[in-house]
Amino acid sequence: MLIVKKFGGTSVGDKERIFNVARRIAEDYKKGHELVVVLSAMGKQTDILIQMAKDINPNPSKRELDMLLTTGEQVSVALMAMALDVLGVPAISLNAFQVAMHTTSVYGNARLKRIDTDRIRNELQNRRVVLVTGFQGVNKFEDYTTLGRGGSDTTAVALAAALHADMCEIYTDVDGVYSADPRIVKNAIKLNEITYDEMLELASLGAGVLHNRSVEMAKKYGVQLVVRSSMNENEGTIVKEAVNMEKMLVSGVAADKNAARIAVIGLEDQPGVAFKLFHHLARHNINVDIILQSIGRDGTKDISFTVKEDDLDEAVATIERHRESIKYQKLDIEKGVAKVSIVGAGMMSNAGVAAKMFEALYDVGVNIKMISTSEIRVTVLIDESQVEKAMNAVHDKFFPTQMN
Repeated sequence: MLIVKKFGGTSVGDKERIFNVARRIAEDYKKGHELVVVLSAMGKQTDILIQMAKDINPNPSKRELDMLLTTGEQVSVALMAMALDVLGVPAISLNAFQVAMHTTSVYGNARLKRIDTDRIRNELQNRRVVLVTGFQGVNKFEDYTTLGRGGSDTTAVALAAALHADMCEIYTDVDGVYSADPRIVKNAIKLNEITYDEMLELASLGAGVLHNRSVEMAKKYGVQLVVRSSMNENEGTIVKEAVNMEKMLVSGVAADKNAARIAVIGLEDQPGVAFKLFHHLARHNINVDIILQSIGRDGTKDISFTVKEDDLDEAVATIERHRESIKYQKLDIEKGVAKVSIVGAGMMSNAGVAAKMFEALYDVGVNIKMISTSEIRVTVLIDESQVEKAMNAVHDKFFPTQMN
């Protein structure tokens, strides 16, 4: 069996944890499996490298930042190869250049284009464990690129797809995918299985267990994912196309504090206004989520929407720069907001799910600022200070304590 395994930074954070992972790899190797293992940088190493860069240059070029950040994963794979050698398991560490993981040229947020698998297959035929750096690739200029935060998940899924692996296991510091963040919601339930679509929504909405691009890729190529803990042997959560027909109405509750609201007030009430506004934002790669448009009055209308708080300054600057073409009276900005969402494939065929969520928020006095819905999710915008209270109330409404 060919298995791709990915271990996150906390799993290889120190000598003890490196050997813990090495022993797990050795167990599977001795069972006769072919293993490709993707590693993240140790612990907080990426954050340390970013801080080192900013101590030298507060605004480093993205190209040089990628050159620096890719060293973190190289440390991890080299040390893991050494640990496996101690355990008598033949292993080889390869970086993105050695594998040849081709990406687009966008430094800091590149996308994988293709992977040359010859080197990996040769090493597997020689019965070696292949250790591959996560989070990175090489562009057409033969420069290192990084895939964005959480990119090691995407590396692992891409390798599993390219190698036609039997399974892709993502190891984290939790036992699997939960119905909510167990650090916030004490009654959170571990899910045995979840659909790609549900996992993608949760990942996009701040669940933090899997990188959303990795889930997109897994769905596209039919890669079966298993999310499990590197700290114990517990069964994890399987992410796949279809799950038990009798599954729950809602699979999870997620929160995203990286949000800000922009209201563009006094727009002309005529065709093409929304297109102009969002076209300018799209050209600057600014993603917009919840959108609310008021009913036109006195020849004007207002459009409110959310962006990531990280993108707020650029979004505002972009709108102001195009004020003449957009034609608005003023902007209203609100920080300190967060999105709370429920996700579940079972919502499609059941009426009243949104009302149930709103009732839970009303019961604990949480005011809703904006609402967005799709077939499998309902998202509300609330004050960031009320996130914990809101998540617990909504979770209790859909996951009664007797289920635990």
